Amino acid sequence: MSFFSFFTKEKKEDLARGLEKTKENFLSRLARAVAGKSKIDDEVLDRLEEALVSSDVGVETTLKIIRRIEARAARDKFMNTDEMNRLIREEIEAMLAENKSTGGESFDTPEGVKPYVIMVVGVNGAGKTTTIGKLAYQYKNNNKKVLLGAADTFRAAAVDQLAVWASRSDVEMVRGQANADPASVAYQAVERGKAIGADVVIIDTAGRLHNRIDLMNELAKIRRVIQKIIPDAPHEVLLVLDGSTGQNALEQAKQFTAATQVTAIAVTKLDGTAKGGVVLGISDQFQIPVKYIGVGEGLDKLQLFNKKVFVESLFNQEV
Repeated sequence: MSFFSFFTKEKKEDLARGLEKTKENFLSRLARAVAGKSKIDDEVLDRLEEALVSSDVGVETTLKIIRRIEARAARDKFMNTDEMNRLIREEIEAMLAENKSTGGESFDTPEGVKPYVIMVVGVNGAGKTTTIGKLAYQYKNNNKKVLLGAADTFRAAAVDQLAVWASRSDVEMVRGQANADPASVAYQAVERGKAIGADVVIIDTAGRLHNRIDLMNELAKIRRVIQKIIPDAPHEVLLVLDGSTGQNALEQAKQFTAATQVTAIAVTKLDGTAKGGVVLGISDQFQIPVKYIGVGEGLDKLQLFNKKVFVESLFNQEV
């Protein structure tokens, strides 16, 4: 399956609905910024900066976009409103394209890697367990045998919640006793996954740790014990961020990337928030791919992230 074949009309409509509040906020401000203008001047740039910041793109990424547009406008001074909208969209796309890291291309696993072990990290309440359930569903729907490991043993509710998602996704789950050593549960999950011929093992981890040292030690221990079974595991460390928290999501990304070796990011809860621009900031500022975005409650509402499709959906363009 090619990458763009994943983005069916239904998927694009889901994305458009999920970004509706962000689009309304951003496009209304963008329309006011360029209304009646035939060139991009300081007033337009100021209003555009306000539109980007209000959508939680982030100051650093916003200033980068503004500089790009200012340089482009110096070459193309006279434009109508449609041309200015196109220029702004193209420069945002171009900036994101320069980030060489790429997101997911399918819900598949690398050839020759079995089981593919994913360790999922993130603060409590970010949608971590829900994302694991949806990810399990997508892999299962792609004919992969999936096993979940409930290593967030400090919260009984987290284990119970993961069990519900395992049932909904029709996949097996390994769980330990309450307050069991998270690393031991992770070890059992990987051991079980290997024994049953699982294609994917997804391990949930604790999201409530007192400080960065605790976080580093706990995640490092999990990594060490599963490497006793599969030396190059985990193959992916997925950081789950709550997109509705805007700039707090960026701060969480900074903390977790400093504490552990994050290799991919999922941004959840984009539906119902006007802060969807944070995805642009996260994609721009971290040399880590945004791999998935959550645009709804359903099992199938976890989407592969594509920069071009996302930006064009944000601008309400046909893709």
